[in-house]
Amino acid sequence: MVQAFYPYMMRYRGLKQKSDERELADWMFQDHDFPKTSSDYDEISRYLEWNIPFNRAIVTFDELWSDYLEQREK
Repeated sequence: MVQAFYPYMMRYRGLKQKSDERELADWMFQDHDFPKTSSDYDEISRYLEWNIPFNRAIVTFDELWSDYLEQREK
């Protein structure tokens, strides 16, 4: 079974050092409508485009998505 993107992102939540990764993870945690069970790029990216939490959110998501895919293949 494929792990959803949301649990992957929770590794960045609450980090002491401020980063775009932490900001995106914290926002995902607080947003009750975020598609937490999804592993579909299109679904998540569309959601972010409609509900963009900060300027670099889409770029950050794209960078993290690549790492997420690598982690899934292991």
